[in-house]
Amino acid sequence: MLSRVRVWLNRTYAENVFFMDQLRRNPSDRAVEIHATHGDADSPVLAAADTADLEPEGLSPAAYVEYALDQCGRRGIDVFVPRLHQAAIVAHRADFAAVGTALLAPTPEAVAVFEDKATAYEAVRSVGVPVPPWWRVRTADELVAAVEELEAAGHKACFKPAAGAGGVGFRVITRAPFSLMHLNGFPGPYVQLDLVVEALERAEETVDWLVMPRLEQPEVSVDCLTGPDNRVRLAVGRTKNGRRRGFTLHEQWLEPARLIAEGFGLHYLSNIQFRMFGDRPVLLDVNTRPAGGLHQLSLCGVNAPWAAVQLALGEDPGVVEPPFLGQDYTVVSGPRPLRPVSLPQQRVEEAEVLLPAVPAPVEPVQASAEVLPL
Repeated sequence: MLSRVRVWLNRTYAENVFFMDQLRRNPSDRAVEIHATHGDADSPVLAAADTADLEPEGLSPAAYVEYALDQCGRRGIDVFVPRLHQAAIVAHRADFAAVGTALLAPTPEAVAVFEDKATAYEAVRSVGVPVPPWWRVRTADELVAAVEELEAAGHKACFKPAAGAGGVGFRVITRAPFSLMHLNGFPGPYVQLDLVVEALERAEETVDWLVMPRLEQPEVSVDCLTGPDNRVRLAVGRTKNGRRRGFTLHEQWLEPARLIAEGFGLHYLSNIQFRMFGDRPVLLDVNTRPAGGLHQLSLCGVNAPWAAVQLALGEDPGVVEPPFLGQDYTVVSGPRPLRPVSLPQQRVEEAEVLLPAVPAPVEPVQASAEVLPL
């Protein structure tokens, strides 16, 4: 009888409750126990895990590696899926192996290349993958010059941090003056150029942004599973066009994704995103971690998290072909349970208890997404 597998996810996204669900429902019928840590006590991944801890705050990357090694040793972790401080952790792969833990993460070189989007664009362009035109800016003058050049070519300019993930800090430049129109409905990504310039001129710290044309839909995120031998075992594109989502195996998306995953050592799970620039796909971003939407591949009959864990354990699943492509779908919010709330100590002396204590209820939270067919 095969022993159970113990997997740790650190400070991961709320959507990875579905990652955890898929590990437990693995086609090998293998027992899986999941350990989760987070800085937010109300993260749904803590409630979904078999064991959970709050992470200490303020640790340097080096101190966090020591914390992680201790967790792996004490908890008997077989496979660690690091998100926080991924770069520091993968640099110590041998130390984790020494305590019996396999890292489900790429090589240090791959993480270094894709931590910085400008470095990533230069690197992938050198191997023939198309990228959009881009400017790295740190001052108001550099921003205005880049925006004017893009607008002169007929493009709408946008910017985002050179380092970051999940669309944080993405904005689209507009010349329209601020008005009540911008206060109607929900907040959007548009920001006035004059306000950005004013903010940059007032700021005491410098910025590090990439300015580029706003790329068109569809957006295609290719989920890849790559072995430590640099061979891709799985590549499936998830398409996004407004609310509508779907799947694709078209080589115009998969071929450049494989080239990146195999050429740069993006071992285990990665997510490579493309959008359209004119009539051709160009690289948008590369994530050296499992995507939050990875579980959506289950609509194609694929359990990517479990295949990745097998690969990390040295149990090669071989080439994983989706038996079918699922129908188009959309994403909606749904409730997930939270851990009971523990109130901090508020007074030294206990007040008289007037009512018997009762367990704190498990409260739902709308912090994750489910998929529904269209």
